[in-house]
Amino acid sequence: MRLFRVGQYASLITLYAILITLSGCYTSRTNDYLLYTNTIRGNRTVISDELEALIPQKPNRRILRTPLTPALWIYQASSRRYNRDSAIAELAAKTTQFERQSELVASDPRALRRLNRRFSREARKLRRYAEEGNWWMRNLGEKPTYFYPRDAEANALKMQTYLRRTKGFLRATAEYTVDTLLDGRVRVNYLIDEKEPYRLRSISYDIPDSNVRALVQAERGKSYLKIGDRFDGDKLDNERTRIEELLRNNGYYEFGRNYIRVSASRDTAAAVVATNDQSTLVDLTIQIPNPPLRNAHPLYQIGDVNVRIGSTQESTATSPTTPTDTISQNGILYFYSGRKFATRLLDSKIRLRPGKLYSQNDYTSTQRQLFLLNQFKFVNINFTDTTGRRLRTEIRATPLDKYEITTEGGLFVLYQGQGYPGPFANLTFRIRNFFGGLETFETNLRAGIEAQTGFADSTSTSQLRDTYLAQELGLTTSLIFPQILFPGRLRFAFNDLNPRTQISLGYNYTNRPDFLRQTFRTTLSYNWQKAPRHQYSFFLTDLNLIRSSFRGGPNEELRKQFEQRLIQLRDAGNRVLFNSFLPSIASNMSFAYTYNTNVFGENRRANFFRVALESGGTTLNLLSSAAIRRFTEQTGLQLFKYLRFNADFRHYIPLRPRTTLAFRVNSGLLYSYGPDRSAPYEKYFFAGGSNSLRAWRPRRLGPGSAYPRSTESKVIPGVQVPTFITDPRNPEVKLPQFDYTFEQPGDFLLEGSAELRWRYFHFGADINGALFLDAGNVWTLRNDPARPNAELRVGKLVPDIAVGTGTGVRIDFSYFIIRFDAGIKVWDPARRYIRESDGQLIDERFLLPQFTLKRLSRGANPLIVNFGIGYPF
Repeated sequence: MRLFRVGQYASLITLYAILITLSGCYTSRTNDYLLYTNTIRGNRTVISDELEALIPQKPNRRILRTPLTPALWIYQASSRRYNRDSAIAELAAKTTQFERQSELVASDPRALRRLNRRFSREARKLRRYAEEGNWWMRNLGEKPTYFYPRDAEANALKMQTYLRRTKGFLRATAEYTVDTLLDGRVRVNYLIDEKEPYRLRSISYDIPDSNVRALVQAERGKSYLKIGDRFDGDKLDNERTRIEELLRNNGYYEFGRNYIRVSASRDTAAAVVATNDQSTLVDLTIQIPNPPLRNAHPLYQIGDVNVRIGSTQESTATSPTTPTDTISQNGILYFYSGRKFATRLLDSKIRLRPGKLYSQNDYTSTQRQLFLLNQFKFVNINFTDTTGRRLRTEIRATPLDKYEITTEGGLFVLYQGQGYPGPFANLTFRIRNFFGGLETFETNLRAGIEAQTGFADSTSTSQLRDTYLAQELGLTTSLIFPQILFPGRLRFAFNDLNPRTQISLGYNYTNRPDFLRQTFRTTLSYNWQKAPRHQYSFFLTDLNLIRSSFRGGPNEELRKQFEQRLIQLRDAGNRVLFNSFLPSIASNMSFAYTYNTNVFGENRRANFFRVALESGGTTLNLLSSAAIRRFTEQTGLQLFKYLRFNADFRHYIPLRPRTTLAFRVNSGLLYSYGPDRSAPYEKYFFAGGSNSLRAWRPRRLGPGSAYPRSTESKVIPGVQVPTFITDPRNPEVKLPQFDYTFEQPGDFLLEGSAELRWRYFHFGADINGALFLDAGNVWTLRNDPARPNAELRVGKLVPDIAVGTGTGVRIDFSYFIIRFDAGIKVWDPARRYIRESDGQLIDERFLLPQFTLKRLSRGANPLIVNFGIGYPF
């Protein structure tokens, strides 16, 4: 055992020596040292991220903290073939040639335009080559980051200044040391000594204007500055901003933060700094002097308010001949040039009122509310100071086109993981201000086609494994009102929250190789937005009429066989899948809240949280179970009663400008309490697929540790005996049959993911990479004889958690993202069965060792590739 460990360590030492040798291949070609890493030590209060932000020199990217820097190697290897001088000379020659040719074709505008375009294109390429290097250097490479002592000295000085002036450590020091590594790189260590911070002993205000002083004192409880807190420059800036907003929201239109001065008492802070005394207390004074030659800050009121609605040319005062309609509403004059809008609704969005004190919040709220109506292209608000400090207010709004048609097309997947991408198209027709009351009428037509293999599994005949076309056609018509349509005064309570009422009627037609499905849907929903980060949605009515068919079409034989499989599952006890294809009426009401600080395209720390509550068949509680059963028997339509809850939380942590660590936790619960104890199939929870556990096919994981078996499999309490098939390569070997033909619905979902995202290079689009780890599963709440071990139990919750890992590639076109994720199974809770030959219990749940590059798409742990649009979370 001792010799084995020595050999193991020797191998590790040899491997590390090879890595060092590789990493130093290019660094030895220059006398400068490469910067390996920056470390910050000694800081106790100020976090290292704040100090690292002061260091502009970033080390070259490494692979998993090893000395390997492939991007740097590519840059340095490609730079050998890079000749900047030749590019500059070629650009100068082409410029001379362009000037000479321009003179020859000066009389031919078309030829001159062609010449200009060609020269601009060629010159742009040469300039980019001269400034940024060749293609390999720009897209795959990374410039070397060298260490220079002058840079480290400047960084240490910046840290010391930051600690003293901004963070309240007025005696702090910052120094640096350098460690030279074996491969010729250096590690720079910044040594921080914060010493004792200065704390606020008292906060006083020097405000000669009594009205301003009273206003500031009344809101003093909201101050960012607290006695006993550390003297902090960031909090001082926040306090200046708070006071500025406070005054500008109370009539002080001309007030700016330049009036706010903050100083420390000469008797304490100045003396401490001068004598280096050990005292750490500071007396702070906030001064707001009066404007020059005035004994008070001026208060402003809103004067006349005019709202002009029309095109840019029509709404200008320089076209007095343009016919306008003038309407007065609550002291505001509305001038319409062209289309008219509901004055009463517009009036409810305007917070700037004659005679009211000026408020910055009223200004931003008015502009935001008018813009969010989705009726205007531009909304501008201008103030003119008239006599008596009254602000004449001009609101100019330019309407969007009344009629609009938008189209969209591309490739998509109707049922991810079950087919091949096909074309899709969307056509939207929109009419704004439909009834003259700021309503929007929308009709959306969508269609798509893809190739599918039906429901066939590995035991099906070749005929069933043929590829078929799956089609989807949808038509939705909506009428959107910019208010809450509800009787009583409740409708006015949401005026400041960008309210929406949407009434929709839709039809969806799905023609798959194994079944035909039609859905009629009508909804009445309310939406409002407290702030850009907080969104609310309430579906008062969501009614669906669903009908499926297994007859007709060129694939009728396949559909009949699929129907027979459903009947077999039903007879085996699995009624959930069978019931989902019966004619049904599904109604529900739901509420959802979304909190989102994540901005697409910005790499910063952010959170996303969404919670949704849904009650299906709520009004059916007024009827008895016997009445519901009689209705079902007489009409052949299913009715559902259920409660559904779902919570989704995501957290994003930026590690570098183009590197992000993302986390997700998603959970849901479905409780069915109707006569059949079932819910609409779409309301069940599923695991697996491009937005779930990516090492499993979509919706094929679980439930629990139920074995993925066929209907002929035997069941033994606690474990399962699968059916066995003959290995075609070796007839004497019997292999367990894993049947992943059907989706696996569950009542309870728990899953989580962690993903590291980074950028590879740019080639027409950003080519990004990812490493991910997924874990989770679905379970049933009730015991199902057809699916043993599927029920949720606390004792086996942890062993039932499936785990998968993998890597992905994302093609980011900025306006949409195409994603490919390849995953392998690490832990499959279902892979525990009794071997047919000897009755021995086989535990294959830890599947990672069974993955091999020799059989990527075959074997017990094949590579699963999922296609998706957008990020998984």
